[in-house]
Amino acid sequence: MKICILGGSGQLGYELSKDLEKLDFDIVSLRRKDLDITNLDSCYEILNSIRPEFVIHAAAYTDIDGCEKTPDLAYSVNTNGTENITKAVEKIGTKLIYVSTDHVFDGVKGSSYNEYDTPNPINVYGMSKYNGELIVKKNLEKYFIVRTSSIFGHRSKNLIKAITNLTNTNTILNIISDQKRSPTYSADFSTALIQLLNNEDYGIYHLVNKGSCSWYEFVQYIFKIKEMEVKVVPINSKDLQLMAKRPENISLNNSSYIRLRSWEEAVEEYLTFT
Repeated sequence: MKICILGGSGQLGYELSKDLEKLDFDIVSLRRKDLDITNLDSCYEILNSIRPEFVIHAAAYTDIDGCEKTPDLAYSVNTNGTENITKAVEKIGTKLIYVSTDHVFDGVKGSSYNEYDTPNPINVYGMSKYNGELIVKKNLEKYFIVRTSSIFGHRSKNLIKAITNLTNTNTILNIISDQKRSPTYSADFSTALIQLLNNEDYGIYHLVNKGSCSWYEFVQYIFKIKEMEVKVVPINSKDLQLMAKRPENISLNNSSYIRLRSWEEAVEEYLTFT
């Protein structure tokens, strides 16, 4: 099976390429310089020349505050770019996996969101990604919309790397404690997503590690596993005066047959290779 991955240089694209190659899939991984998804003609020409059976669309502008500052760019990439990919996929007759986000929800539910809950984004990033979801649903029949959350992995910079590289244990860390998320290990996400490739149960899936926590709880758990004595102070997100609104609780629930282990187990494994 030939798979085309868009966003191949990102954490998810890298992990997927690596895992799929191990399973002897024919992989074409495209980076931003290889394909400008904001150009419709380019999308069609390149994807038509590849003729994949699946397109995994993991290309996005994911800087939440950056999206708020430059909304035109956010909508150009996340919404219009997805529309271009969808049009090309529809014309070629291939299948699409669209990687979306927990930020399509407003965070007021009070518990984890499942695939049947109604999105209501409160920031530009979430809205631009949700618009992409609507476009996929409107124009395609054979699609998977896969929402995930707070990805951490070995390829890119992330919170775990930053705090485990601390050399001065006298450091005091101020960490947000009033927002709940579902931290997800890129390796687990990749393994789960691959299960969809031989599946025709099209629709929306939440693929996250089981459970939820605040970043404060997340950091405390890491220091516990690493046996590091670092003072962590809980703070309110409003104290940071961030440009974009953040939902209070956008933890996700996997209600499908695809189950991922707990975020705690995933972090423990991650730390063994860090």
